[in-house]
Amino acid sequence: MPYRRLPNTDQARLRALGTALEKGNDLGPANLAFSQKLLLELKAFYPHFEQVIKQYQDSRDRQASIGKQLAEHFRQARLYVSHFLQVVNLAILRGELKPSVRKSYGLSEDDRSVPEIGTEQQLIDWGKALIKGEEARMATGATRIYNPSLAMVRIKFENFLEYYNLHKDLLGTSQKLMDKVIDYRVQADFLIAAVWNEVEAFHDDLTPELKREKSSKYGIVYVLRPSEKVMEN
Repeated sequence: MPYRRLPNTDQARLRALGTALEKGNDLGPANLAFSQKLLLELKAFYPHFEQVIKQYQDSRDRQASIGKQLAEHFRQARLYVSHFLQVVNLAILRGELKPSVRKSYGLSEDDRSVPEIGTEQQLIDWGKALIKGEEARMATGATRIYNPSLAMVRIKFENFLEYYNLHKDLLGTSQKLMDKVIDYRVQADFLIAAVWNEVEAFHDDLTPELKREKSSKYGIVYVLRPSEKVMEN
């Protein structure tokens, strides 16, 4: 025998609540298969649930959009930071700078390699160290590094930081909204179950087939069990 299945997605929950609300608006109290008390609770709850779901989805969409832009700014900033340090190493190799200059950027004097910058945090750490070190070096009147210049590295790095912080804030906002959605889901499931229980109880005097037919008009979903599907086929 088919059994009812409660919604397990937010859109399915909205449909179930919306269908019950439509019935409540279309039918008078005497003909409605669930109580006026539940109808009032539905009317109060539905718009808030719908709004928080939309807010969460909008936040996730914006987060995804900013995330794509962040990835590009990360790529550019990493490229400029790495290239700057490569230029420093080449200048040392040509004898234009002393190996000790590497210490200005937080590197070992004898370390000829460019540090690994594979994560956002690594880029933040090395970007800040590079800019701070080069500013301190310039303050002593030392020879400037070009191609890329510190100014260009700073622009690319600050653009990355801007999107990094924005994306981080959006992650926090999305998480708070997700927590709110979870709380609302509990309330939605309680209301849906309460409405469906009353609707089915209202139609208890009907045959099982007619009861399911009448109840399904209130949004109740009935599904066949796997064994019943096989028999039906």
